[in-house]
Amino acid sequence: MQLLKPENRKNNPLPLLAVGTFGLHVFTLLLLLFHESMLQQLARQLTPQSLVQLVDGRTITVDPQPNLERQPEAIRRFVGETMSLMLTSSEQQPPTQVWEITSQLVADNFKEKLKSEITNLNPDSQFENVNRGAENVLVIQKISQPIEIGKGNGLWKVEMFANQLVFSGYDRLGKSTSFNKQILVRAIDEPATSLPNAALPLQFAAYRLGEARLEIYNVCDIKDKNCSGNPNQALP
Repeated sequence: MQLLKPENRKNNPLPLLAVGTFGLHVFTLLLLLFHESMLQQLARQLTPQSLVQLVDGRTITVDPQPNLERQPEAIRRFVGETMSLMLTSSEQQPPTQVWEITSQLVADNFKEKLKSEITNLNPDSQFENVNRGAENVLVIQKISQPIEIGKGNGLWKVEMFANQLVFSGYDRLGKSTSFNKQILVRAIDEPATSLPNAALPLQFAAYRLGEARLEIYNVCDIKDKNCSGNPNQALP
């Protein structure tokens, strides 16, 4: 067997290539770790903590909430004011116009069912036929605290006890119809409402409610034990 001469061993490039490859891998690993650190710092800058002032004057720093989190009072306010807008109308603000604006706060696959239920609430006061001097007003007695459906799903159920008062030109005492319902709402990624040019006051009100990024996806009778909490099962 022929042995390599000492000068041939010195000119062998394999050891140098192995050392160079190892050094390149170490450099690449360090570069990746540096990039990861930079991305973490950037993420913290893009989602900074917020300074919150409490009612007693103290200030605290809080982390941003997940997108599906909503405060109970925000949910109650959304439900109460949305239903009040939806079930309050007059000759100057006819039901068709009210529905067109407020239905933006309702899930698409539930709009027709809810419109039919509102129409049947007072058969004598149809959407298309508004008697002169007719007025509908929703009066809310109570809205319960939201009950979370599941955990962290962005779904809640609220019980609302209310009456719709119907006035007409010949009946100024009015007629009362109960509207006691379970109202199911869910968090959405983007506001459901838009604000057109020369917006009406009702459109401004709906737009402000839409900033909560919530929508109604089901409404059931208050005694309904089978009220579905699944958005995909809202319709029969």
